[in-house]
Amino acid sequence: MPTSTRFVVAVHILTGLAVSAGKPMRSEDLAYSANTGAVVIRGLLSRLNEAGLTRSQLGAGGGALLAKPAEKIRLLDVYEAVEDTELFSTHRTPPCESCAVGGNILEAIQPVLTRARAALELELAETTVADIASDVARLGKFSIPLVW
Repeated sequence: MPTSTRFVVAVHILTGLAVSAGKPMRSEDLAYSANTGAVVIRGLLSRLNEAGLTRSQLGAGGGALLAKPAEKIRLLDVYEAVEDTELFSTHRTPPCESCAVGGNILEAIQPVLTRARAALELELAETTVADIASDVARLGKFSIPLVW
């Protein structure tokens, strides 16, 4: 089953903005970096803007900017801004109630899924966009701010 790429692409966008030293970035440039369409980037920027994570600068030389320092943007904030589905989906149609497994599977698995989601959210809450930007700079052997 396909999974969403919104979260990782949104982190990519925010990381690009974090290393740009406050220079606005056009959606076309972010799309080039993420190897996706500018329409995809604009859709994510809209969600990130609504969540207060980015802002737009209009006019010549305009583009997207971080709305607050990268150190203050937790990956959990990003996840909550762009993902609108449950982490774990259950059956598309209800399992067979008269089956020993089907009648009990959802109640049995729900506590495990709840704990797994809590662990994911805890990890995302402890990591910031600045942490990711720092790792990208280290791996790419450049310093922040990156001069584009």
